[in-house]
Amino acid sequence: MSSAPDLPPAPQRLAVDYVHAPGPQALLGMPETLAVFGFGTLAPASAAIDDPRYLHVPLSPLREAAAPYEVWRSAGPVSTGRDGDIRYSHDGALMFGVLEWEEPAGGILHASARAYAAMAAFWRGSGYPHLLRIWNYFDAITEGEGDGERYRQFCVGRVQGLGSVDTRTLPAATAIGSRDGRRVLQVYWLAAREPGLPLENPRQVSAYRYPREYGPQSPSFARALLPPSPQVPLLLSGTASIVGHASQHADSLRAQLDETLTNLDSLLGAARARTPALSAHLDASSRLKVYLRDAADADAVAAQLEARLGTRVPWLMLHADVCRRELLVEIEGMHGVGA
Repeated sequence: MSSAPDLPPAPQRLAVDYVHAPGPQALLGMPETLAVFGFGTLAPASAAIDDPRYLHVPLSPLREAAAPYEVWRSAGPVSTGRDGDIRYSHDGALMFGVLEWEEPAGGILHASARAYAAMAAFWRGSGYPHLLRIWNYFDAITEGEGDGERYRQFCVGRVQGLGSVDTRTLPAATAIGSRDGRRVLQVYWLAAREPGLPLENPRQVSAYRYPREYGPQSPSFARALLPPSPQVPLLLSGTASIVGHASQHADSLRAQLDETLTNLDSLLGAARARTPALSAHLDASSRLKVYLRDAADADAVAAQLEARLGTRVPWLMLHADVCRRELLVEIEGMHGVGA
């Protein structure tokens, strides 16, 4: 059996690292591991690893054949379990959970409604009822026209499954097109025993207040979330080139990326108004995922990121579709990791 990778000491509550390893087994062998994520075709499938903490994400890495594994480590000890189709792990303060739901004949609306209803029932009885962060991945996110677009249908189904939505307690979230051709909705989350504080971006209209032109049901998420413990990082939602509620720079990837990074800086400013100890800029304590629509743009985006952020910010670039057709790039992440 391979030895565990060389990682910093276990955190007091939650740390996130991108780790190159021959497989997830050694990472899962550490008692403080809350979750491990593998990306692309070179990472093993979820079913091949008999551990609820491991999840294969169907997004291909860009600029490298094998992406690093994403590892969440907590204070431990970590316990694991299964509840029907839901797999989970928890450490007494935080919970990781995942549900993968095949789309029925009714499509993504029915899949999201049923999946979120199952998850809502689980959350209420789990002892970790406060959602901090949710990730949603499903194929062909912008397929369909008008209100029949799959992302708009997903938003309708999500609220049908959740029931009433309190905008004061919305988690940070990401919804991304997986481009894998499989009609499976993959949802994973981070939850806690205590509530966090949702944050909005002063440069943007809150997603849950979008006008009707974006669909019959506005998206249900906060732009970022400050967790209940200062030893858990700031959680940044999927962020793109949107000012107000309108997409910007449809004809320029470079301008879109600059606008996206400006929005992330704005979110850090909103967080620092509540938690001044947070670093004012993305830095070595940040972890970013960059979702890019066109693989041919990977080198240009990498160069622009390094010019704007330097080489100290760890990021992972993945081939994926953003939820608006005119948007070419989206970034999400965490900040203050392992603080």
